Amino acid sequence: MIASNRVKARLREGGVSLGSFCLEFRTPGIGRLAAAAGAEFLIYDMEHSGWSTETIAWLAATSGSELVPVVRVPSIEANSIAPVLDSGAAGIMVPMVEDAAQARAIVAAATYPPAGRRGSAFGLAAGGYVPPVDAAEEMRAADSETLLIAQIETVAGLERLDEIAAIDGIDVLWVGQADLTASLGKPGSYEDPEFLDALARVAEAAERNGKAAAYLALSVDEGRRMLALGYRMIAYGADLWLYQSALRDGLARLRDEVK
Repeated sequence: MIASNRVKARLREGGVSLGSFCLEFRTPGIGRLAAAAGAEFLIYDMEHSGWSTETIAWLAATSGSELVPVVRVPSIEANSIAPVLDSGAAGIMVPMVEDAAQARAIVAAATYPPAGRRGSAFGLAAGGYVPPVDAAEEMRAADSETLLIAQIETVAGLERLDEIAAIDGIDVLWVGQADLTASLGKPGSYEDPEFLDALARVAEAAERNGKAAAYLALSVDEGRRMLALGYRMIAYGADLWLYQSALRDGLARLRDEVK
């Protein structure tokens, strides 16, 4: 049975969803820890972590019922997308989306026939290991509940924002700030007017096309700024950075006591 996707439902209704990223801590408790902290989703990153589909299946299975597991796949290829969904991901994030054809390819890889070309396999993790009573209904539910995120992180993608956002099935436009500033020729220049203009353009394109704009905020203040711009899906930090930041702060305070 396909579980309802509360993040997708909230975004569809015009609401805001908050979560985080996971790139380092391959532990059975990480999803439940995030959920207990109030995260609604956790993005497990295959692009930069080197994690395999087997790892993703294990992480998704241990995420608990309160968290929506989303996976950033390493490429736009269908064989990067479908196995992750079969392994239990409730959504996928695809990097470097640059035009409508690529957006359509994402939707096709993630949805069942006749709209798409995802291979049929039932009774697996995606369906809670329960064989469906009605295969057609199971496919319809999977197509309806799966969250599809297109990353805008190149100049080419920025130039084709509306055609990407207009594709039925794409739910979210997610700015990849590091890659986008690099593509603009200004790596790491997050206060540059050209990058700030790009942020506004993504938010506007998402709103025009009934989609949500999204961002990875590395601080609370940055998250507040993105919410004020109209971004409705915010990941606050990532496992390794949050752990290191909290540890650094605590140790620094203790060192102050012994000076």
